[in-house]
Amino acid sequence: MCRTDRDGGWIVAVLARWCFRHKWLVILLWVAALFGIGTAGRVAGDTYSNVFSLPNTESSKVIDLLDKAVHDQSGESDTVVWHVDSGSVRDASVRQRITPMLDKVRHQKDVGQVVSPYDAAGAAQISKDGRTAYATVTYDVLGAELDKAQVHDLVDTAHSARADGLQVELGGNIIQSVEEPPAGLSEFVGIGAAAVVLFLAFGSLFGMLTPIVTALFAIGISSSLITLLTHTMNVPDFAGQLAMLVGLGVGIDYALFIVTRHRKGILSGKSPEEAAVTAVNTSGRAVLFAGGTVCIALLGMFTVGLSLLYGVAISAAMTVVVSVLAAITLLPAMLGVFGQRVLSRRQRRKFAAEGPRTGDAVGAAMRWSTFVQRHPKSLAAVAVVVMAVLAIPTLSLRLGSSDQGNDQKSSTTRKAYDMLADGFGPGFNGPLTILAEVPGGAKDKAALDGLVTTLDHTKGIAYAAALPMQPDSTVALVRAVPTTSPQDKATTTLINHLRSDVVPAAERGTTMKAYIGGPTATFKDFASVLGSKMPIFIGVIIALGFVLLLLAFRSLVVPLTAAVMNMVAAGASFGVLVATFQWAWGGSLLGATREGPIDAFLPVIMLALLFGLSMDYQVFLVSRMHEEWVHTKDSARAVRVGLAETSRVINSAAVIMICVFGAFALSGVRVLGMFGIGLAGAVALDAFILRTVLVPSLMHLFGTANWWLPSWLDKRLPHMAVEPAEETPAAPRGGAQDMALVSSAD
Repeated sequence: MCRTDRDGGWIVAVLARWCFRHKWLVILLWVAALFGIGTAGRVAGDTYSNVFSLPNTESSKVIDLLDKAVHDQSGESDTVVWHVDSGSVRDASVRQRITPMLDKVRHQKDVGQVVSPYDAAGAAQISKDGRTAYATVTYDVLGAELDKAQVHDLVDTAHSARADGLQVELGGNIIQSVEEPPAGLSEFVGIGAAAVVLFLAFGSLFGMLTPIVTALFAIGISSSLITLLTHTMNVPDFAGQLAMLVGLGVGIDYALFIVTRHRKGILSGKSPEEAAVTAVNTSGRAVLFAGGTVCIALLGMFTVGLSLLYGVAISAAMTVVVSVLAAITLLPAMLGVFGQRVLSRRQRRKFAAEGPRTGDAVGAAMRWSTFVQRHPKSLAAVAVVVMAVLAIPTLSLRLGSSDQGNDQKSSTTRKAYDMLADGFGPGFNGPLTILAEVPGGAKDKAALDGLVTTLDHTKGIAYAAALPMQPDSTVALVRAVPTTSPQDKATTTLINHLRSDVVPAAERGTTMKAYIGGPTATFKDFASVLGSKMPIFIGVIIALGFVLLLLAFRSLVVPLTAAVMNMVAAGASFGVLVATFQWAWGGSLLGATREGPIDAFLPVIMLALLFGLSMDYQVFLVSRMHEEWVHTKDSARAVRVGLAETSRVINSAAVIMICVFGAFALSGVRVLGMFGIGLAGAVALDAFILRTVLVPSLMHLFGTANWWLPSWLDKRLPHMAVEPAEETPAAPRGGAQDMALVSSAD
């Protein structure tokens, strides 16, 4: 049998009591950590890197060979594009404005080369109709080494050439970065919305401040730790914002669960200290369990085998760890400072007049729970239909990558993208780079010429041309521009056709070896690799969740139900994502300015987070049901009471997460918008339909089978449970003790 709280569970209670009694010391230590780690992060600075590898892919081979052949041409490269409403870009009036502007750009700091269409080397940089042209600006350093002042100087200089009938815009990664909304804006909006929800839920300023302050400490320290992490491994630039999004959501939610239990303890007659210790020793343990499952799910991204996701996984998991630590140490210290002021004034007055409040939950929560008990079949059917309808768009899910064609219509990068597409064709923004190894001999040269000719006449290729080879080089480059845009499905089909048919035919009978690469092919390979690894990843996290819930609740039906619910929630949330962004139903407000594929890495990250967050709600819901089942052996009562006592806090937590995630959807950045909408939709569906309707309905239908476990399996499994009953001494053996977050062999 599971050992009692004295074999390890007491540590949580002792820690909570110590933090409550030494509140000012604990708060001082957290403040010191915030400023100390924050200072270290500011001094070190960040070195975010979007470098990733795709082993055993053609695009990766092209990158490796290209780096060896032209390793000195690795600086930031941006584009200045101009378009005239009438006449030609060759007109003297246009050249008189553009040429001086390009000369100024040439003399700016770190600019190595400017290739103008008015020079012989850039003669092809004017569209056939003569109304659009572009110049390439290449820096001597990487984009990460340029400061924003240099980028703004380039933008301002280029825009100074504008005139009536002459539009000048810029494209490039570094240009895009300076047009993004100010850092912290989404976080500020999310925190503000969460504060309103908490105040409405608690009716107390101090009750509202406690989870907010706890989460702010956690994300403040985590953001600095992530900055330091960028010096030890490759961390993509979106990892920090994603980690903050996760940190705000789980940080506030975890604190909310504990504060809610603390307030309930005070109202039941406990002193603030005993209420805080009980809250951490009950809901705090569930937080430890839930936080652990989120971290494990996030680290499950390592099974995909793509280095780009390693930094994301560690950054987000580290943020969750700090959030959990804050919830079980800083939070009880703050509860010690605020005392009974975490209750509203009305609650304090009522408590003083009427005394402690005990018994089962009453009100709307109990009425809804009773309604679910009476109509489980019809409610389950409605919930299944709703989730199935929302999941239909998932069948059209197409993985790819966002580009500057998905930027806001008002941005200079989007305007430049559209001008180039209109002037030079839709595929101009995503050319294919064909790299051919030609060891030598007339036969290889002839094969290369034949490849270029074949490409130029291949359906789907607008034009193809070989670039001049370096003396004594055995590597040749061919640039092929598709007739379709980089995000068009036809472009993916074209790449497959070139690799399977066109290039092998040209190689036959020669020693030439050619590979299809370039940004468009790279993102296509990235999507393919991720797609092939998804079944393994999904299998790992689903199996993990099944085992954890099996150990916690000594049941086969509960973890099996949770696994199915996770898949249902994933399908429905991806359906919302596809409709919003792939079909562009979301509008410019959400960053869905045009149709395009879902970024390939997003499903992996979303599934990891969704799994973790779903486990949170499942744990908080079923742990209370299990506690009641252990005491009464009445399954109907256990489900009814468990839902009534947890639905309000789960729904409040969900509303807070929706506010936080939804705020990121308003950033105007497509990738962040996808994260925000995807996670907000997943949380909403999970909390309001699955955990509030479908799961309890099914559990009522299953009856006592919910808690069935073969005796032979029960004897062999270690005991691990989530949350002890509040009144441990009065609990029967196997009840409160089985709910302790401990694990031991029989």
